[in-house]
Amino acid sequence: MTTITPILLAGGSGTRLWPSSRKSYPKQFMQLTANETLFQQSAKRVLGYDGLKFNPHIIVTNSHFRFIVREQLQDVGINPGKIIIEPEPKNTAPAIIAATIFAHKDKNDAVIIATPTDHVINDTKKFHQVIKTGLKEVENGKLVTFGISPSYPETGYGYIKLKKSSSQGPSKVLKFIEKPDLMLAQRMINEGNYLWNSGIFMFRAKDMISAFELYAKDIISKVVKSVDKSLEDLSFTKLDRGYWSNLKEISIDYAIMEKAKNLVAIPYLSGWSDLGNWDSVWQESKQDDNGVALSQNAHAIDCKNTLLRSDTNSQEIVGLGLQDIVAISMADAVLVANKNKSQDVKKVVEYLKSKNISQSEMFTKDYRPWGSFEILSKGSGFKVKRISVKPGAALSLQSHKHRSEHWVVVEGSAVITIDESVKVIGAGQSTYVPLGSIHRLENHENELLTIIEVQIGDYLGEDDIIRYEDIYSRK
Repeated sequence: MTTITPILLAGGSGTRLWPSSRKSYPKQFMQLTANETLFQQSAKRVLGYDGLKFNPHIIVTNSHFRFIVREQLQDVGINPGKIIIEPEPKNTAPAIIAATIFAHKDKNDAVIIATPTDHVINDTKKFHQVIKTGLKEVENGKLVTFGISPSYPETGYGYIKLKKSSSQGPSKVLKFIEKPDLMLAQRMINEGNYLWNSGIFMFRAKDMISAFELYAKDIISKVVKSVDKSLEDLSFTKLDRGYWSNLKEISIDYAIMEKAKNLVAIPYLSGWSDLGNWDSVWQESKQDDNGVALSQNAHAIDCKNTLLRSDTNSQEIVGLGLQDIVAISMADAVLVANKNKSQDVKKVVEYLKSKNISQSEMFTKDYRPWGSFEILSKGSGFKVKRISVKPGAALSLQSHKHRSEHWVVVEGSAVITIDESVKVIGAGQSTYVPLGSIHRLENHENELLTIIEVQIGDYLGEDDIIRYEDIYSRK
């Protein structure tokens, strides 16, 4: 039995699910339609099942998400495999071939399935059945893409044109069509030989490497050098920035799949969604008889075909007399939109960015390798944070040029270093960190440490940090 190596692409930063998904914490790490995140669901989908065998995952992400990736895998009982860190995003072609090169180094005849990690696939058993079909094609030297049988004329997806009807088995791919207008989408649905492009691919590593050498030599030459000069850092593999930064940003579709002569598509006929907008989240969510989907802390009165979502436990959202509306409530931002305009939410993000509004990309809550912090209040000369430190974790040994800090422990026990002094304080106790003092906060216990931090100073940006030591190798 062939063992398949899964490549999980987890570096994206989508904008169409704003305000819940933002550049600092995108949708693949969120619980949108289930109790597990989309990333966790994607990782579990390519574990051994129904006669298929999988190697440990190879994950491609960026430096900001690397600890989130590792923690989310561990939370669902998966030991992280190789986690590759892209120095900067270059779209799917460089990411996939970099991971493929690593897989090929480990095993010359490696078989790979490369998949996004922000999609919903409802039936894992049926998904594995199409993987088995794809495996037969791959063993004959084919590159395989898994297309989705379209159920309506969606204008937000790419399409694949097939040589024969999409209701049949593997078929030669004739053409890729980017997001069409409604008239073209409807015509393609009527013709019947088109699939939605899922962005999921399967291939032998040596065949993909050969395809890059034939169609994208400039890309693979730089990626090979970046891989050869990569460094191991805290169980992560960091690609070389110098060669990587000179790569052009291009998708695997444009770089390879549209040119390959040995590409076939296999239809997946069960439930799938890329959750690319709030309308698709509404479609995948549990609805009442009036088509209303609610999160916790959300309530509807006389509403129809509406999604109401509160992502803050302390904040209630109530809809009254709404129809075809999505209303998304966060602690620092609220979106209210017509459901039919969901594809245009990225325009909201672009507008906020043009106004230099931080909520366009950042949350008030920021995730770090040691835990997280949340901004509770800020004003001229002060900022108040809730800082949560995971068991066994520690912030860097650091100092600040522009601010002093006052720490109050509200949960757990803190080990605090301030210059030459080291002390332990518990709930209800506090300490003061003077401007310029070298300090560190640590949690040596088996429970969460929570402190309230009050910063005072003339500049309170997150870049006012001088690090002297850091167990996470941050600069």
